[in-house]
Amino acid sequence: MTDDSTPTDHRRHRHQNQNQYQYQYQHQYRHQHQHTDEDEDKDEHRPAETDGGQPTDRQSDSVLVDGEDAELDRGPLQRWVANSISNPGRAYRAMFYTATIFFLFTTLFPFYWLLMVALTPEGRQQDIILTPNGFNPGSFVEVFQVLPFYRYMFNSFVIATASTIVVLIIASLAGYAFGRLEFPGRVPLMLLVLVISFFPPAAFFIPLNDLFNTSFFVLEPITGDGTLYNTPGAMVLPLSAIFMPLAIFILTTFYSQIPDGLEDAARVEGTTRLGALFRVIIPLSAPGVATAGVLTFIAVYNEFFFSFLMTDGQPENWAPILEGILGYQGQYQVMYHLMAAASIIGVIPVAILVIIAQEKIVSGLTAGALKE
Repeated sequence: MTDDSTPTDHRRHRHQNQNQYQYQYQHQYRHQHQHTDEDEDKDEHRPAETDGGQPTDRQSDSVLVDGEDAELDRGPLQRWVANSISNPGRAYRAMFYTATIFFLFTTLFPFYWLLMVALTPEGRQQDIILTPNGFNPGSFVEVFQVLPFYRYMFNSFVIATASTIVVLIIASLAGYAFGRLEFPGRVPLMLLVLVISFFPPAAFFIPLNDLFNTSFFVLEPITGDGTLYNTPGAMVLPLSAIFMPLAIFILTTFYSQIPDGLEDAARVEGTTRLGALFRVIIPLSAPGVATAGVLTFIAVYNEFFFSFLMTDGQPENWAPILEGILGYQGQYQVMYHLMAAASIIGVIPVAILVIIAQEKIVSGLTAGALKE
């Protein structure tokens, strides 16, 4: 028999055979994988077992109880963290109470200990635990009998008041210039003022001590010997310069927030820039002025370094309150109960000032940080 088929028929026949073989291979491959997937599904639903036939730890940890994960074996800290995450308000209250207790302990406990030492009779301070070893309220009266402590308090009050007045006047003028005027070099000058505030006060002592011990004939009618040593000026001048940058920074922030229209209205009425400052700007910036004044007063009232070096420690020569407290420490005896009582008495004026001006201080520290 002869083969009448053409080459085209041979190619078509081979192509059909290839398609048939490919179809059979794909069908067999799909059938095998279907059985494999069914076996895997059965294995997933079958409890995982160990060699002893018990469920494994991984499967037991994934058990759901009422739609939630089963409670794990956690320690106290881990449970507290988990509860804090689920209830943030509880964590906030815990942190608030912790910070409050820490603050009260670190700030009030020293005053409590001073009170215990002041109420303990002389010579029995070594037996104090948490209550006074005895009861002697007469220490608060004896303070003024041993030394003229009231004079030391008066000196500190005068020096602090004078320094505060000088700082507020100069800082108000500088704050007005930096906060409300545009002039060349304004930013570099402001940065220079802030840089000077970081200088350590001890760096100024040697030149100032030499200056204040130099006699000037102009001062002879005032001080007698022509020097500023043992005078209020020896403490007011350097202390005012030290605390001036902080006041300038605070007042500049406040003065820059006053609307220009208020000052322009005052200028239209005929007042000068200086009049607008004291009649409009400063009254509207009362919280900032009060903050700068109170901070300066407290810092100068408690200052010891310049006060100790610029006076000889005598009350008639403007020695401050810290010199009076150290006066109860003699060469052979230290009256700790009087030193503690004097410390408590010396804090009273500052505490009264803070209580009176606390609203202004808080509003000044917060409002001055916001830019409208």
